[in-house]
Amino acid sequence: MNGRVPSSSIRILDGEDLLQTFRPEGGSAKTFCRTCGSNLFGGGWPDSETASVRATAIDDHFDARPSVHIFVRSLAAWETLPDDGLDRFETTSG
Repeated sequence: MNGRVPSSSIRILDGEDLLQTFRPEGGSAKTFCRTCGSNLFGGGWPDSETASVRATAIDDHFDARPSVHIFVRSLAAWETLPDDGLDRFETTSG
């Protein structure tokens, strides 16, 4: 799960020296922790106007709820989506 936020609103509180950004040819940048491999940011961060922040990158409790399901075409065979009435998109939501 991830949320879209302005890249300028992302603040790294600790461990910035452990971040590694990968920019695949023809794709958008993805940022990982060099130590544990956690995928933290996507959507082109830090150079994009908006970025995807992986929920696992957030330390504080938050009450946000999912608003759509995206990339449902890539759903693992063993995974099921909840019957929650949210819109579903094969790629992005728009």
